[in-house]
Amino acid sequence: MDSVAKFLQPWQLHPVVDHFTVALLIVAVLIDLVASAAPTRIWLQYTALLLIVLGALAAGASYFTGGMEAERIWNALGQPAKDILNRHGELGEYLAITFGILALWRILIQGFGFMAGSRAIYLIVAFVAIVVLGYQAHLGGVLVYDYGAGTALMAAAPVPSENASPSPAPTSSGAIPMVSVPTPLPTSTAPPPTSPAPPEIPTASSKPTDSPMPANTPALSPTAQPSAAPSGGVKM
Repeated sequence: MDSVAKFLQPWQLHPVVDHFTVALLIVAVLIDLVASAAPTRIWLQYTALLLIVLGALAAGASYFTGGMEAERIWNALGQPAKDILNRHGELGEYLAITFGILALWRILIQGFGFMAGSRAIYLIVAFVAIVVLGYQAHLGGVLVYDYGAGTALMAAAPVPSENASPSPAPTSSGAIPMVSVPTPLPTSTAPPPTSPAPPEIPTASSKPTDSPMPANTPALSPTAQPSAAPSGGVKM
C-alpha cells in the first residue's frame, strides 16, 4: 500500500476525486428526493441508487488520496492551517464511513420490500450527510485559497517555526544610525536693508517752529524812521 501511495502522490489526485465525490453524492440525494415525490418514475430510483453507490466509492477514494496529500504538505503549513486540515481530515473519514453505510442501506431499500418503510429516515440522514459534506468541502477551499495548501503559493511562503523565538528588540547600546544633514548654501554677507523711519506726526502740544527769514530780505533798522509823505502840496 505504501508503494501505491508513493506512486500516486505526485499526480495530486485528491482535488480531482473530490469533485466527483461532491457532485455524485449531492445529485444522488436530490434525485432520490424527486423520486419520492414521483413514485411511478421507477428509473429515478435506480438512478439515485447508482449515483449513491458511485459517490460512496468516490468518498473512500477522497479519504485515501487526502491522506497522501496531507503527508506531503503537513510540514509546510502553519499551526492555524494544520488545525483546519485536522478537522477536514476527520470529517472526511466520518463521511466516507457514513456514505458507505448509506449506499448499503439504499441497496436494501431497493432490493428488499421490508426495508422500503425506512426510506423516509434514509432520506433525512442522507440530506444531513450532504450538508456536512458541503461544510467539509468549504474547509478544503479555505486550505487552498486562504493558506495556499498544495499550491506554489505555499512553497514560496516562509515556513513558520513553532520553536522560533521572537527577535529581541534593539537596545540603546547598539549603534546609532547616522543621519546625513545637507550642507547649507552660502548666504550673502551684505547687511539686510533697513526700513525708513516713519515720519513724525505732530501733536497738539507741540509748537510750530519759526521759519527762517529769506536771505535776500533786508533787515529794518530799529532807528530808521519812514519818510513822511508830503502833504498840502508844493510851496512856491
